[in-house]
Amino acid sequence: MSEFNEPKLESLLGLGQEIARKLREKNENISVMESSAGGLISTSLLAVAGASYFFRGSTIVYTHEARRDLLEINDSVLEGVRPSSEPYIAILAHGLKEKLSTDWILAESGATGPTGNRYGDAPGHACFAILGPGVERTFTLETGEDNRFDNMIRFASFGLGQLTDALG
Repeated sequence: MSEFNEPKLESLLGLGQEIARKLREKNENISVMESSAGGLISTSLLAVAGASYFFRGSTIVYTHEARRDLLEINDSVLEGVRPSSEPYIAILAHGLKEKLSTDWILAESGATGPTGNRYGDAPGHACFAILGPGVERTFTLETGEDNRFDNMIRFASFGLGQLTDALG
């Protein structure tokens, strides 16, 4: 796993460059679905010159309405699946992969703070899914912090680090 300690906003750019290099080497592309990272994952990838070569698209799915309208995932598909969980984010990742026909997906959903979410998760809780050729992984991160923006950076850094590892 990539090193994870006190990421700074600038460190996201280095992760984006590394991912871009690996995707170009593989001649593959990526799409991103974010919630609590608020676009920082996508920004990190789009900041790389030539991003149109490997970046297919992204969406910020922050509400149930956005999930239904943008990903076209009906409530019935998620019946009995707790939001902000690994099974939940895996379903959303598959929905985006189907919608955009992308080689790789990085999906994230969580609770940035300063309070937890309505599902009982503390601030600093986020779940991630990575889908790619022969790869399907889910992760949960608990930062133990309640600073909203710091958690957004941590979520983006963690997700990008996990993607870097998955790309090999």
